[in-house]
Amino acid sequence: MSSTHRVDVRREQVLAHRVAAHGFARSSPRPDVLALGAQDTPNGSARLALAARGASADGLVLVWSFRGAPHLHRRADLPRLAGGLWPVTDADATARIDTAVIKEGARLGVEAFRVTAEAFREVVTAPMAKGEVSTAVSAAVPESLTYWCAACGARHISGLLFQQAGLFGAVGVRPEGGRTVLTPLDERFPVPAAPSGAAELVRAYLRFLGPATPAEVAKYLGTKVTVVKSMWPDDLAEVWLEGRKTWLPAADLDALLSARSRALVRLLPPGDPFLQARDRELVVPDRTRQREIWRPIGGPGALLVGSEIAGTWRARAAGRRLDVTLTPFGPLSSAVREELVAEAAAVASARGAAEARLHFS
Repeated sequence: MSSTHRVDVRREQVLAHRVAAHGFARSSPRPDVLALGAQDTPNGSARLALAARGASADGLVLVWSFRGAPHLHRRADLPRLAGGLWPVTDADATARIDTAVIKEGARLGVEAFRVTAEAFREVVTAPMAKGEVSTAVSAAVPESLTYWCAACGARHISGLLFQQAGLFGAVGVRPEGGRTVLTPLDERFPVPAAPSGAAELVRAYLRFLGPATPAEVAKYLGTKVTVVKSMWPDDLAEVWLEGRKTWLPAADLDALLSARSRALVRLLPPGDPFLQARDRELVVPDRTRQREIWRPIGGPGALLVGSEIAGTWRARAAGRRLDVTLTPFGPLSSAVREELVAEAAAVASARGAAEARLHFS
């Protein structure tokens, strides 16, 4: 669906709309943004993302989903999620796993995902260490999907394929100390016979991280733009954002046009769903700040004030206390500083600490 006249929106409207859509008002124990899940990289960050929305991880399950990254999801969503993430074509499947170590195997396309998913189901019938599962699955799939590791003196399945196929193999993920344990899901839905519901995943991205372009959705899903365009939903509204043509669900257009920033303060963990938007230059216009927030490894959390990212934060456990250090991008009002005390306490509680101590750097 397209609007009958050009609709222009400002950056401030878009960010305010996203803040409202993400459930930061803490009005629901199961925020709607769980349609995209909550990424758990690093371990424990998904719990903090939910705490920022006034929710908990109770009843959720950790699986490898989008791009093979661990995400917390609602159990009931998993069969539909698997159908939506199943490769649309052989070319789509190849693009998702095309690495130097399995160039030939990647050409198997959808079949590579199918045989790996079936191997997971044969191997993981009880909790097992990730390394044990990898060894068994590597032996069960075609050799072209594995590579020789000189350090181990053994063949390993490609990590890209291994983790992206985990959901299709009905396997859950459980961190235990310093290791990862894989477990069979309680309800083992079948390996998808064909893709289904991919348009719903596109619509979910546009609902919570839109308005956006097909290229941005493709980056989030880890596939090609042509694939996303082939499953582009019909019921979308076209809007112009800072001179770019973008889309969002037509049902959300009025909410976007009326969106206004509200007074709130939240401490977002690394990988928070709000930070998963692929238009990072919109979320944080300053390139230096972008590099501070979205680091490849060991990135900090982000301070959200209203609908703007206003700084970064890190936490360090000190016995039963959690020391939270804030690095603001500019001066913070006394009201914001007061709210940060409560937000630091919420982070400490989500991490199992008895108290929080707030520091500013």
